[in-house]
Amino acid sequence: GKHWTVNEVRALIRIWSDKNIQQQLEGAVRNKRIFEQVAARLQKFGIDRDWKQCRTKYKNLKHEYKSVKSAQDSGNTSKSMKFFNELDAILGHCTIEQASKSDN
Repeated sequence: GKHWTVNEVRALIRIWSDKNIQQQLEGAVRNKRIFEQVAARLQKFGIDRDWKQCRTKYKNLKHEYKSVKSAQDSGNTSKSMKFFNELDAILGHCTIEQASKSDN
């Protein structure tokens, strides 16, 4: 398939950051229906991707994020990726919870 543009990935992450989508993804093993929703929402942005492309991109981003995150946790700050901060806001759950606790 054709490469994802920066705008397409941003749109995917924006949809992914929706609490409702996150909760569905966390509890799901078979997540085709969820990615069909994601693909439908991308279409509203004029982005034509099928659910498989969305799922693959989601998995790849998540995998890349995890490897960068674990590298950083072990002190390797040279490893980085595009969209790390956006993904960290979604996937770095414990840090979000810790931040909200310190707010109270």
